[in-house]
Amino acid sequence: MKKVELYTDGACSGNPGNGGYGGILRYGGNEKTFSKGYRHTTNNRMELLAAIVGLEMLNQECEVELYSDSKYLVDAIDKGWVYGWQKKGWKKSDGKPALNVDLWKRMLVQLARHKVKLIWVKGHAGNPNNERCDKMAVAAGAGTDLLEDTGYEKV
Repeated sequence: MKKVELYTDGACSGNPGNGGYGGILRYGGNEKTFSKGYRHTTNNRMELLAAIVGLEMLNQECEVELYSDSKYLVDAIDKGWVYGWQKKGWKKSDGKPALNVDLWKRMLVQLARHKVKLIWVKGHAGNPNNERCDKMAVAAGAGTDLLEDTGYEKV
């Protein structure tokens, strides 16, 4: 299995508001960056989407070290929350609907496809790769050619 590194970040101006994601995918000596901006979205959706898009870009099963500053993303997977939400029909332990179900479903497909190790990094703390992803995410969200986040639902 190929070993790749994936650095991701999401950003949102207002929450909800315009947002974007950025990522860096590395394999061997190669690096690919990616970003996209959306109208009317949330920070958590952009954090999730960055990771999903990076994983979906891989054309074969890989061992992935995924670096993110999103506790929402890292904890939901590492602490098993997302699997509990799924098992309960996408409800949280308090009975309220889980958020971002459309994206979590896509993420679960990728988690089944790849061997993913999540690594939380503190945001805005000088990690060069996280800072690059943040700049890409902010720039994408500030762009003029923003996509509609059709999966966003105000709960």
